[in-house]
Amino acid sequence: MTFFAIHSLPAGNGTLGICPLPGVLSPYADDLTLVTAWNPDLVLTMTEHAEMVAAGAASLGDDLQDEGFSWYALPIADFGTPGDEVVATWPEVSALALAILRSGGKVLAHCRGGCGRSGMVLMRLMVELGEAPDEALARLRAVRPCAVETQAQQDWAAAPAHDGA
Repeated sequence: MTFFAIHSLPAGNGTLGICPLPGVLSPYADDLTLVTAWNPDLVLTMTEHAEMVAAGAASLGDDLQDEGFSWYALPIADFGTPGDEVVATWPEVSALALAILRSGGKVLAHCRGGCGRSGMVLMRLMVELGEAPDEALARLRAVRPCAVETQAQQDWAAAPAHDGA
């Protein structure tokens, strides 16, 4: 049986975390308790609304914000890469996440399974912090082997920070 877990790795002066959507592998309230205990400074959600509803996690953003956590919804289709809405939001999200990581904070990313979409976003942050894409992917996969599931996701994650996305 698989249980909810947050996989962590250092980045900048801070910590990145990657996990599945609360409610997918175990009861939502139990998973939310674990997220809260991990105490992230920022949570990035890459699931689409329908996935959250199906997992009983439709209130995740509100629940996190009620606990005092910063939260961004970056809906990306499963196995996909960011669409126009996420691309437009990325510079703001990235600047916040990088500032948190540089100051020793924690950024947690999740998608439905805690693999492709969340791995893609964390790899992108690692590259934006100055890590070589191959090294970033290897370090990420050392803690979460399923991180970054498609070549398109890897390509987006490895893109230079100045590309506008």
